[in-house]
Amino acid sequence: MKTVGLIVEYNPLHNGHYYHFQQSKKSCEADAAIAVMSGHFLQRGEPAVAGKWARAEMALRMGVDLVIELPVAYSAQPAEWFAFGAVSALAATGVVDTLCFGSEIGDIGWLQAVADAMHQETEAFQSLLQQQLKAGVPYPAAYGSAVARYVKGTDPAELAQPNNTLGLHYLIALRRLRSPIQPVSVARQKAGYNQVDITDNAIASATAVRRIMFEQGALAEIAPYVPEATMAILAREQAAGRSPISWDRYTKPLLLQLLHHGSAELAAFHEVSEGLEHRIKQAVSGLSLGGEHVINDLIDLLKTKRYTRTKLQRMLLRILLNHTKEQLRPAVLAEGVPYLRVLGFSDKGRALLKRMKTAAKVPIVTKVTSMTGTCPLLQMDIQATSVYALGFEAASERELFRDYYEPPIRL
Repeated sequence: MKTVGLIVEYNPLHNGHYYHFQQSKKSCEADAAIAVMSGHFLQRGEPAVAGKWARAEMALRMGVDLVIELPVAYSAQPAEWFAFGAVSALAATGVVDTLCFGSEIGDIGWLQAVADAMHQETEAFQSLLQQQLKAGVPYPAAYGSAVARYVKGTDPAELAQPNNTLGLHYLIALRRLRSPIQPVSVARQKAGYNQVDITDNAIASATAVRRIMFEQGALAEIAPYVPEATMAILAREQAAGRSPISWDRYTKPLLLQLLHHGSAELAAFHEVSEGLEHRIKQAVSGLSLGGEHVINDLIDLLKTKRYTRTKLQRMLLRILLNHTKEQLRPAVLAEGVPYLRVLGFSDKGRALLKRMKTAAKVPIVTKVTSMTGTCPLLQMDIQATSVYALGFEAASERELFRDYYEPPIRL
């Protein structure tokens, strides 16, 4: 069974994702598809609009055969570690033949050439990168500029496109893992990654879909842009008070963390760097609690030319989740995912899991109790579920500890 691997967030799953899924199977001539999907918290440091089980069900109803959770240790990271964690999960299955990712350009050739040059970062490249960072350039732009100077012929504007950047890091991860998985890219269609305006009658970016959900509040308004199954699942989650979820739902627990910890303690959290702990304390003291979007106001107070909104969101998320630098040090992340948490599967997915019993390089987890207390990264996922549930209208005990109760979804 030829199998294509996908790296996704599906926040929420929309028609553009469906197009990518169809093209991935077609271009890779795949019989089955495995998706590595972020859990409750995402790469840009945001909570998912709906929980991981709801989004896994969206994927399965679209046609994905097996959904594996990307641990939160990797899911809310900059592109390098997000990509490395996701690719390591696909590689660890032992059954994935190809990786198909979306990109703005759709041409994998130039990205592969850059990845070939960049999979082992040299002192010369680090010097170029540090020059940019010392000049106050945000890390993503600094990295792109350094790559363009280091690898002749690279267009920094193309590299700065979000999906091109992720694609490059997928390719670098494949090289670093020495994986035989073959990469393929499909060009994004009709809507850019962060495009807020809708310019097509059927395809809109996830950013645009979420904006409609939060600003207009009526699910019917997104119907033209998402599959019917997505609509049905979102309606169910909304009725249960579990969606749509945004940062606004976590104002009180985040402020508790920020007020409870001193500057030195804040400095121990992952992503708190270069004196940001002092800036946090200063910003909190000047924060007005009467606004509608307190966390957004806090980010505005923290933001500088050096620190992007995404960087600050990831930092605040790690503080909310109590994730320290020690827990997420590079040596830990460089080991790759230590388990494969199954969120759901189809009949073909069941056959893939049977093959993975002998082919997988790490344990397959269908019940978290099988590894409770033995795997710190899995414990972080379980705790993330509890924190995510604090954003529900009325979280039950079962929802707070849902990882212990919820079996994989079977279609």
